[in-house]
Amino acid sequence: MDLFRSEPVAQPLAARLRAASLDEYVGQEHLLARGKPLREALEQGALHSMIFWGPPGVGKTTLAKLLAQVSDAHFETISAVLSGVKEIRQSVEMAKQQAAQYGRRTILFVDEVHRFNKSQQDAFLPYVEDGTLIFIGATTENPSFELNNALLSRARVYVLKSLDEAALRKLVQRALSEDKGLGKRHLSLPEESFAILMAAADGDGRRLLNLLENAADLAEDGGEISPELLQNLLGDSRRRFDKGGEAFYDQISALHKSVRGSSPDGALYWYARMLDGGCDPLYIARRVVRMASEDIGNADPRALTLCLHAWDVQERLGSPEGELAIAQAIVYLACAPKSNAVYNAYNRARRDVAENGSLEVPLHLRNAPTKLMKNLGYGEEYRYAHDEPDAYAAGEDYFPEGLEPRQYYQPVPRGLELKIGEKLKHLAALDRASPRKRRKS
Repeated sequence: MDLFRSEPVAQPLAARLRAASLDEYVGQEHLLARGKPLREALEQGALHSMIFWGPPGVGKTTLAKLLAQVSDAHFETISAVLSGVKEIRQSVEMAKQQAAQYGRRTILFVDEVHRFNKSQQDAFLPYVEDGTLIFIGATTENPSFELNNALLSRARVYVLKSLDEAALRKLVQRALSEDKGLGKRHLSLPEESFAILMAAADGDGRRLLNLLENAADLAEDGGEISPELLQNLLGDSRRRFDKGGEAFYDQISALHKSVRGSSPDGALYWYARMLDGGCDPLYIARRVVRMASEDIGNADPRALTLCLHAWDVQERLGSPEGELAIAQAIVYLACAPKSNAVYNAYNRARRDVAENGSLEVPLHLRNAPTKLMKNLGYGEEYRYAHDEPDAYAAGEDYFPEGLEPRQYYQPVPRGLELKIGEKLKHLAALDRASPRKRRKS
């Protein structure tokens, strides 16, 4: 036995089934169907630099390779995780050689392009600009935030979508029927098992095929990949929730907008999605407190207290009791009367502060704890509200000199703010009857 001889390692199922032509490619019909933008560009030979933006396992790398094949272009690939400017220069030299010796264009595919820093991204620009190479970058992150504007302006962004049921079903059928897949093993997959696989894959074709291959390893040839086998294999798998990534912000945005839109059911769905994806409940609790102030405000001040209590329950008891308390707070917020009056008032006040600089506090509003300060007029002519009729100093001025009094807070006619608005209207009438006296600091 030759100890130094080893059998070649078999490729994973996902690699063996990688589409060899556009006809075998599954998904992304919105880009590749007849008459769609990318298909039109290919048929017209108008290949251009582009960014593929989409979740993992939807065919970004495969599509780039197919574009090179259809266009008869040389294909170079680097990963931003493992490469730097040195590898970029090597790829550029290869592109120049291909052009000089064979007259071929070169597609440079950069996987995880968002991991390159600004200077590394800038290194592509002159070669994209002069046509030395056609740049195709793949990213799971929003290009608007992760890529340089200069690079974005030279490439068209195509959004790739998660694979739907039809696309995933095609992948499974190919895997079970083709000899290069699992066809020789004559395995069967009941519909219930497919449903479990589809849910676990969560639109990720590579993950679907990896799970199917793992399940096949546990099944007997000619046998069935049963639901029980899959459940044991999967355990407590998680749906896609990229902490700190695009899916993260999309889902918290959906939760917030559902609360604002008075949809308790939509809010609960997105809350459950985030927990299912592994989000820390304390993060959600903190955001829920923000919602109580931003979207409910004084229309129902109890909302803020309830949200703080839910946060406290999560910290004290953990899951599942804390998660239920947060769910209760979310439903309460969604059903509560809505007001962003305090939120808007706060932002107006901040703008005035930013635009008007450090205006002096009027003398009558200053505290006078010493004799010197009293002699300087601190606190002089201040009207103590509790000594005034209705505990209100009508006509008093609380703004600094140089800034006319204004109304930041404008209550909405809903919830408790309906009453607050009536109270402020009554006070405004008292002010009109006793005009404000402007004092100089």
